[in-house]
Amino acid sequence: MKRISIIGLCALLLVLAAPGVFAQTTDMKALISAAQKEGTLTVIALPHDWVNYGELITGFTAKYGIKINELNPDGSSAEEMEAIKANKGNTGPQAPDVVDVGLKFGPEGVAAGLFMPYKVSTWASIPDSVKDKNGYWYGDYYGALAFEVNTDIIKNVPKTWADLLKPEYKGKFALAGDPRISAQAYMTVIAASLANGATDPADVQHGLDYFAQMNKVGNLIPLIAVTGTLASGETPITIEWDYNALANKDKLAGNPSIQVVMPTTGVVAGVYIQAISAYAPHPNAAKLWMEYLYSDEGQLLWLKGYGHPVRFNDMAKRNVIPAAIAAKLPPSSAYAAAVFPSLDQQAAASKAIAEGWDKTVGANIQKK
Repeated sequence: MKRISIIGLCALLLVLAAPGVFAQTTDMKALISAAQKEGTLTVIALPHDWVNYGELITGFTAKYGIKINELNPDGSSAEEMEAIKANKGNTGPQAPDVVDVGLKFGPEGVAAGLFMPYKVSTWASIPDSVKDKNGYWYGDYYGALAFEVNTDIIKNVPKTWADLLKPEYKGKFALAGDPRISAQAYMTVIAASLANGATDPADVQHGLDYFAQMNKVGNLIPLIAVTGTLASGETPITIEWDYNALANKDKLAGNPSIQVVMPTTGVVAGVYIQAISAYAPHPNAAKLWMEYLYSDEGQLLWLKGYGHPVRFNDMAKRNVIPAAIAAKLPPSSAYAAAVFPSLDQQAAASKAIAEGWDKTVGANIQKK
């Protein structure tokens, strides 16, 4: 029954393309050999506790013997894009080979000439709705935004966006990123906007006004919440993708106790994407990394980290998802009202947030 409910969830959230034969023939033996000659893969903005990237990174190195150079683990999507731009002529260790960014950055990267096209062997089972038809980018996993609460400090756990404005949460809430540059954070503003009267995800004024009010009453801490600040109580309430929040709960193992709550309104879901830099110093290692991520093995590791991998339905149809992994996912009812903002809506919203945050909210969100 657990497996059936999860399959229903995925059907609800995304209309997935039917699985088919491979879109292309990849000579894996030749690719592995070429990647191993390069010897290194440079990734950026992949915290080990974000959708189980720690196990993916160690698994890739163990399987292929290729060292992974990790840049700026807590970086934002915008910072990943800037890293490609800043290292166009650089083949050294500061030039990323691959990026994992918010959906809206896919078309932007193509328009700016920042991505290299490559269609993985499992291309046919990636939904058309979340991939570039020419292979410049493709969705990898998705989730929904949830409240993450340190219940050792917060005894009365907030259930709604309106709750977060209550006086009892003064100096208790922090965003998990800077809304001006972070996909996770600007999607949080979209969610707040929908919870406060907006009907179009592109209309974020309600969300900006909401955070202006939160800042005015003193509940908003101008600090980016991370696992350490959540655990220490410096930022005891935040909003993150459900897979991050659930992974944190596992990682902290009750010290402190964490509760993950899907709000009753303003539930926003989002897809992240993968792309290879057009200037990748290690292009073959980058292609092999994509093959690994989009194999059943890689997709299951994302699922183990609570992210819904983009090829979920294909794997479910073939009965390759272990019941123990599927059973740990939240119930489908938690996502019944989830809204997936489109590419155009995200682009419009992120632009409005970047331009209006300082003027309307007036809180400079910074890393510690």
